[in-house]
Amino acid sequence: MIKVKKRSLALLITYSILIIALIFRVGYYQIVKGEEYSIKAYERQTRSRIINPKRGTIYDRNGKGLAISASVETISVNPPDFMDKMKDTPEKIDQIAYDLAQMLDMTPESVKEKLTSNLSWAFIKRKVDKEVGLKVREYLVENSIDSIYVDEDSKRYFPNGNLASHVLGFTGDDEQGLNGIEKTFDEILSGKPGMVMSEFDAGGRQVKYSPETYVEPVDGYNIYLTIDETIQYFTEKALEKAMLDYNLKRGAAAIVMDPKTGEILAMASKPDYDPNDPFAKPDFLETGEWKGKSSNEDVDFLFQTVFRNKALMDTYEPGSTFKAVTAAAALEEGVVTPDTEFVCSTIHLAGHNINCWRPGGHGAETFRLGVYNSCNPVFVKTSMALGLDKFYKYVKSFGFMEKTGITLNGEPSDNEYQWHKDPKEIDMAVSSFGQRFTISPLQLITAYCAIANGGDLMKPILVKQISDSEGNIIEKTEPQVVRKVISKQTSDTLRDILQGVVSEGTGRNAYISGYRIAGKTGTSETVETDTEGRYIASFACFAPADDPVIALIVVLDHPQVYPHTGGTIAAPVAGKLVEEILDYLGIEREYTEKDKQLMLKEMYVPEVRKMKLSEAKAKLKAYELEFTVEGENQEDDAIVFEQTPKPNSSVPSGSTVILYTYDPDDEIKVIMPNVLNKEINEAAETLRKAGLNIKVEGIGQAHRQEFEPGVELNKGQVVTVWFELTETD
Repeated sequence: MIKVKKRSLALLITYSILIIALIFRVGYYQIVKGEEYSIKAYERQTRSRIINPKRGTIYDRNGKGLAISASVETISVNPPDFMDKMKDTPEKIDQIAYDLAQMLDMTPESVKEKLTSNLSWAFIKRKVDKEVGLKVREYLVENSIDSIYVDEDSKRYFPNGNLASHVLGFTGDDEQGLNGIEKTFDEILSGKPGMVMSEFDAGGRQVKYSPETYVEPVDGYNIYLTIDETIQYFTEKALEKAMLDYNLKRGAAAIVMDPKTGEILAMASKPDYDPNDPFAKPDFLETGEWKGKSSNEDVDFLFQTVFRNKALMDTYEPGSTFKAVTAAAALEEGVVTPDTEFVCSTIHLAGHNINCWRPGGHGAETFRLGVYNSCNPVFVKTSMALGLDKFYKYVKSFGFMEKTGITLNGEPSDNEYQWHKDPKEIDMAVSSFGQRFTISPLQLITAYCAIANGGDLMKPILVKQISDSEGNIIEKTEPQVVRKVISKQTSDTLRDILQGVVSEGTGRNAYISGYRIAGKTGTSETVETDTEGRYIASFACFAPADDPVIALIVVLDHPQVYPHTGGTIAAPVAGKLVEEILDYLGIEREYTEKDKQLMLKEMYVPEVRKMKLSEAKAKLKAYELEFTVEGENQEDDAIVFEQTPKPNSSVPSGSTVILYTYDPDDEIKVIMPNVLNKEINEAAETLRKAGLNIKVEGIGQAHRQEFEPGVELNKGQVVTVWFELTETD
């Protein structure tokens, strides 16, 4: 009896312990894990389809769309639900797969694979046109097909193709930013996705008549760049022409800035790519297999070449363009004036001989002439007068030892700019004329902006403002002065000197009649001694010199021509580009006495018909004549069929000859404007804009013109205008 009681007691205790443990276990799952398991149960019962937001638009400064998200559709399927509904009519699956394949430009096999997959959700095709999406919708309704969905989506589109590709960047399949502004501002542009939530049973089938919950997506913010689409176009065309003219082995770069605000009006690099199809095989690759984004090797190659923003990411020896910085420091510290006298002679320093680029040197010259002549010994002596501390103080002050802070991924880190760690006098000497250190094109043009604007180093601005999808301004970027680097007086003096470089010195090939350009040429040699054509030619400038509205740098990398100096190949590219930009901005030309004298100087137009275009250009340039090419074929080997003015016509120096690379039935016609009572410079500008050349007779105001206003003339024709002085009391 006692044994039975003991056994019962033991069983009671055991059962009690089990019941208590069970209660604790149930309590643990209900209280501690309750929320987690409720969520898991809810997730098993519900599924969501992501609705992508519309990615924000990237505009230029004038509101022109550069990167736009177009509305498209995405076709998806719930395979378990679809197969369950097809279980009684499996023969329909092949027909549905075939019909969808026809509409979606796919194979029936690939569509069927999606429809019958083991996945709980599958995309049949993403980002199809709205018209195609509508056809699919109508088909699904007409055939009472459930479990296949057509949802709103968006697709990134770059309407101008390659234009500003290095600035804009591109997006991936899910519209995530992968390069450029698209990557830097990805979070701002992306917005927040919405979703459609539906209820499903344990078998993955959608519960009939259950309501769907729709969460609206939030569209991304829009970005307005400081880029001007037209100036960007001019800049890229100039670089494309330079690539062909000078056979640039490693491409080219250019930046146009507003020196007063630091706003970047254009930033271009060549070679480039089309962000609509960024992983396509580059045009310059003629042979070899290409797998694009499916090959890590191909992707790496793209990032090293066409994706590389040379204007921002490259570092190079600036050569003589840096002499403007040395000059600014010396003028500011008062160690030189424009009239300080030098003798161009060999300098012996630390066991090295530093010579002038010109054999035999320049002899006696002032500092001003030393800048005009780009004389190395003058700058070595100037830097020695400054001393190590002051020289490198200005190097740092002008921003050459730090990032500019531009809001664009890819700017070199501080340690990528190669400066001497513990500089000696010999280091300073060669640095004074731009050798044995590296900087970026963006750093140099930012420094030139400070020289141009009165001495303020401006932070480069690329994003002007950000707005929401309703157009409300969220953020606006104001010009930011980093620091004062030189006085206005020094700025004024140096602007005048640099203008002389273009009108009288090594930058003469950038000279444009009526526009005063201030600038400096540069030629540097890379350290790759086994590389053919291992030079970098550059030209940095601003205009108009007395009140600059643009600053510009052009860098031409590894030209395969001779001569390869900045003055011979980069300066003319920059000069023509400045002319186009200032004309576009509506800056009136102001003709100097030198310009007027050129107008009075008579030239005979040479015969250039039947010549190759490259030969015709060279001949006209030798005759101090400008040219404009008409015709689709503007390659160097194009043949000149016709010209205006005709051969042996007497025209003023600097006149423009129209070259036709096709056989015109009739030459292009323009209308003669009224130039009466205008001064010489105003009359010349009016005729130039009309596409005509002027022949000046006399001085003063125009009192007679060869043709009546409104008369139709051949484009490029020379028009004589007679001027006379009008006496007044």
